Amino acid sequence: MPEANDDTLDGDLSEILKRFEGLGYVADEALATAVFLFMKLRRPLLVEGAAGVGKTELALALAAYLKTDLIRLQCYEGLDVHSSIYEWNYQRQLLAIKLQEQSERSIDEKEAHIFSETYLLARPLLKAITHPERSPVLLIDEIDRADAEFEAFLLELLSAFQITIPEVGTIKATHIPYVVLTSNGTRELGDALRRRCLYYWIDYPDEQKERRIVEKHVPDIGRHLTGQVIRFVQKLREMDLDKVPGISETLDWAAALVSMGRIELNADTVRRTLGCIVKSRSDQELLNEAGIDSLLAP
Repeated sequence: MPEANDDTLDGDLSEILKRFEGLGYVADEALATAVFLFMKLRRPLLVEGAAGVGKTELALALAAYLKTDLIRLQCYEGLDVHSSIYEWNYQRQLLAIKLQEQSERSIDEKEAHIFSETYLLARPLLKAITHPERSPVLLIDEIDRADAEFEAFLLELLSAFQITIPEVGTIKATHIPYVVLTSNGTRELGDALRRRCLYYWIDYPDEQKERRIVEKHVPDIGRHLTGQVIRFVQKLREMDLDKVPGISETLDWAAALVSMGRIELNADTVRRTLGCIVKSRSDQELLNEAGIDSLLAP
């Protein structure tokens, strides 16, 4: 019996890996296991890692894998309830008030009308719990950029999957969403949120995995150029840069080189396209000091 269960799990993981590969997302067995548990346990998945390593793309792949919609809440400093859950359509409310001036309705009836769901603007969190057809993937992107107060509010919402709007009442989830939270680690998240979530860390890929990613997304690139690009980027990640190039930068650079008709890297080509992978003046100066030719050496 244990062997049969193991075989079943291996089959599920293989299916996830195969489907993700078909969707253009190169995963490994550890990530496939995290995705399997995420779907089975229906627990939020907290994905951490440096910028550009594929955290947001994972949520996109999950939505495609589950054949459902992706609803994204982009976090930022000062994010509040109105921006993330709901707002009132004040213009329509004012128009309704104007139209009701001659109405024989009572004050209470007029107020109930203008504060009904007809005039409610759903923001990402409310959209996620009121999705009409199926459970969507709710991506709460860069939660570390939001304030700790919003994080605490979010934790309460994710526990009950319901929202209370004073003028309307409590709105419960029609379909509980699959929740993915991402963090770049700009601030430490609270223990309460971490306990609530499954956890997965996405690191920079090794040379072999990055080659698979590049070949998947930039199929016209030659094998020789792919190897040069990846080795160069891998060496950059060993330097003390302010902004370490992620997978997205590697793909941008590879696509740029193909569009320029390059089949091989040289120092001149690197200098011309440096803005694809090194995104600050100080980092570019550091790279020039280290010597581009030395980084191109096998």
